[in-house]
Amino acid sequence: MRRHVRAGEEPWASAYRAMSTSAYAAPDYVPHPAETVACASDAGTDACVAEREDALAAYTHALMWSVSGRPAHAAKAVEIMDAWARTIKEHTRDDADLQTAWAGSSWARAADIVHAGHPAWGGAAVQRFKWMLRKAYLPAVTSDVPDYNGNWELAMTDAAIGMAVFLEDRRLFEQSVRRYRARVPAYFYLASDGALPKPPPGGTIDTPDELATYWFGQRTYRDGLGQETCRNFMHVGYSLAATAHIAETAWHQGVDLYREEAPRIAAALEFHARYQLGASAPRWLCGGKVERTMGPDVEVALNHLEGRMGLRLPQTAKLAASRRPGGTDDLFVAWETLTHARNPTPA
Repeated sequence: MRRHVRAGEEPWASAYRAMSTSAYAAPDYVPHPAETVACASDAGTDACVAEREDALAAYTHALMWSVSGRPAHAAKAVEIMDAWARTIKEHTRDDADLQTAWAGSSWARAADIVHAGHPAWGGAAVQRFKWMLRKAYLPAVTSDVPDYNGNWELAMTDAAIGMAVFLEDRRLFEQSVRRYRARVPAYFYLASDGALPKPPPGGTIDTPDELATYWFGQRTYRDGLGQETCRNFMHVGYSLAATAHIAETAWHQGVDLYREEAPRIAAALEFHARYQLGASAPRWLCGGKVERTMGPDVEVALNHLEGRMGLRLPQTAKLAASRRPGGTDDLFVAWETLTHARNPTPA
């Protein structure tokens, strides 16, 4: 990534410029920590947005430091993380699990980058941040939500496995791998699953009518269809991104979750990329109407399946190219053209 940026090569140079000129990379960025983050469904306190933004800012400054080498960026990431570690006590209300998932995944990535090479962040400050993750985040992201829409559990697992690596917690890592293996096949359909999708793991939804309701009225199942396809592509995008994040984190730890579900992930990417790019939806799919609202969600999965495994994903590659440089969804996906576009690094 550094070599591409320093050589002015595309799309990485443009991706770096987009990141470096974003509000998240501002040298005078000011965090806004809160003791209680109370997030109701589709609403909540100002702290909900502030927490997500501050976590993304910490990650952005960690990446800025990694590419530019300027210590001020590492110091800013530490400032943001420590402000929250000294303040937050709890997450409350309906969306607590999802909120902790979105913010927690960015916190974990920021912490791992900075801790790996910035000696000024150490000792008590690191322990304080680890304690914050264990007390204010892990109980929520490891809770049981079997009958919720699947993007919740995938985002929660993304955060949990990232925290597991930073915390060096093997038990949490293995728990996250198990959740991935159970939830991904229940979210993205393949014909080999049978006539019906796999029911949500540990839940109560299992009859044909219950599954159709859970899949937003869809009763015809084809390879790559997602549980929330007929809701909107935005939530499917969250799930594709979280699935790739989990598999990418595991892969760097020597566990190849990508290969286990490569046909399923590839089918889901190609299915949704085709319609996101404008193909007309047939009547059998969501009554012929799909909501094309996918975000910058495919770079990580595309990089592995195409770049490392050699699979052909023409629709996904076209979609990724049309979105570059991919920015951030302001939730938990950020700067993935910069970090993962055509970057088939070994484990």
